Amino acid sequence: MANAVIETKAQRVERLKREKNPWEGLDDIRKFAREGFDSITPEWLGTYFRWWGVYTQGDGAGVVGGKNGEGKAMPFFMVRIRIPNGLLHSHQLRTIANVTEKYARGTADLTVRQNIQLHWVTIQDLPELLEELWRAGLTTMGSCGDDTRNITGCPLAGVDADEICDASSLALEANRFFVGNGDFYNLPRKFKICITGCRVWCAYPEINDVGLTAIRRPGRDSEVGFSLRIGGGLSTDPHLAVRLNAFVQRHQVIPVLKGVAEIFRESEKLRENRERARLKFLFLKHGWTAESFQVELERRIGFQLDPAVEEKPPADIYRDHVGIHPQKQAGYSYVGAAVLRGRISAQQMRTAAAAADRYAAGELRTTNMQNLLIVNVSDRNAQALASELEANKMPVGGSPFWRGVVACSGSEFCKIAITETKSFSRWLVEELEERLPGFEQHLKLHVTGCPNSCGQHWIADIGIEGKKIKVDGRQQDAYYFCVGGAVGLHQSVARAIGYRCLASEVPDAIERLLRRYLDERSPDENLRHYFARRSDEELRECLAGKFLAAVERDPSPGKVPHAVEG
Repeated sequence: MANAVIETKAQRVERLKREKNPWEGLDDIRKFAREGFDSITPEWLGTYFRWWGVYTQGDGAGVVGGKNGEGKAMPFFMVRIRIPNGLLHSHQLRTIANVTEKYARGTADLTVRQNIQLHWVTIQDLPELLEELWRAGLTTMGSCGDDTRNITGCPLAGVDADEICDASSLALEANRFFVGNGDFYNLPRKFKICITGCRVWCAYPEINDVGLTAIRRPGRDSEVGFSLRIGGGLSTDPHLAVRLNAFVQRHQVIPVLKGVAEIFRESEKLRENRERARLKFLFLKHGWTAESFQVELERRIGFQLDPAVEEKPPADIYRDHVGIHPQKQAGYSYVGAAVLRGRISAQQMRTAAAAADRYAAGELRTTNMQNLLIVNVSDRNAQALASELEANKMPVGGSPFWRGVVACSGSEFCKIAITETKSFSRWLVEELEERLPGFEQHLKLHVTGCPNSCGQHWIADIGIEGKKIKVDGRQQDAYYFCVGGAVGLHQSVARAIGYRCLASEVPDAIERLLRRYLDERSPDENLRHYFARRSDEELRECLAGKFLAAVERDPSPGKVPHAVEG
């Protein structure tokens, strides 16, 4: 008898994708709902559900509570709602609040891709939840899985007084093209697109598989088109996207996106290893360059792209959109509320939806820094609206720590996480506010629960990555420090500086670092500049309060997750 062939993880996933388009399996989901959690097949539980934005929830212990690089799953699901370009109407947010209360224990998370993510959803409730979202014009399809994830863009599209163009219609058109499209359900892994018409690139095109940024071509017509970047991504192998020598005209955007997706889809080498299945690995591992990629792209789309024009990437611009700011429309403002670590309750969503109806035109936006905006607010109503949001713990302002912290799901819900992040981030903010009440420098403080960078710590001023340290025989939460990440003109992956400490010691370390910065900074010197002129040894000694030898950054604890947002 011949020995059975043992599939690798990649081979199994590829076989399952060939056998079934999960978007055609709605009847299966309804059947599982009727028959209960135990009726769900392994293929659906571990793979197919993700194409519906659905994946199993961990038991709170994270990766350390399981085996083979993944924690134990509970009979509950996380469900991610797709919000292209972050555009929401008040009735849609009210629907999300209702389903959050009915099916998700009243709490949801804003993600770094402008989604809203629910927890504690049962299989019995899933079909009804999906149908309620559909009736409101919302979907979860493609929010996870090996497909095109939520398409991000500037949350101020159409109202930003300084934008080059309103690109949100292109984001919505691309969303309609890819979501549910059977030609693109079977990609090697997730595929992320950013399209923005703003000057500050607030949706981070540098870390997307495809980043399109508006640019004006000099000349008689002063035509607006887009710069094109390819192959960005973070996770355990951060790679900032490369710019092609291309000026993409508006009518060429969808054909170009289709062409890039086809290159990705047909790159068989990327299907051999799940950990190296992102588009960026064509550049990192397979010898592709911006030039060779453009040659292949133009061959596929059937026309040559015009040469790129000179661009001016944004320099050290803070992008949280918090506060009351004038719009391009005279007499109107947008109001941005800081949602601490992205955690939002059903009641807060209802408050925001009601305020948007009462004081504005019922239009809201989600942001990549896990915040919530209301746009088209009459100037005379802006302060009243802000007061209502403040009263519901969504301040229109707040300390740099409240505004600047970003956190992934952490071990509370994620099976891949090493540390708990959401409650930790709240405590960290409270500690820093108390210790440094006069600190005013903008700060991006990103907390991620494992090396996979769902909290995007690689592009933060201070990014901390979850670890475990054994103390008195017990594993305790700890964090490894990276500093100086940036996007835009000074784009750079954060430096891993060799310092690690217990989670309980993180406020002490950050306080020492920021006090040293305040004492030693040059006039108008921001954190990025300060970190750039300090060695790893100096920064490590400052964090520790003493000389300390470097600690190597641990490798990934196991397989890369299929569903996390980083």
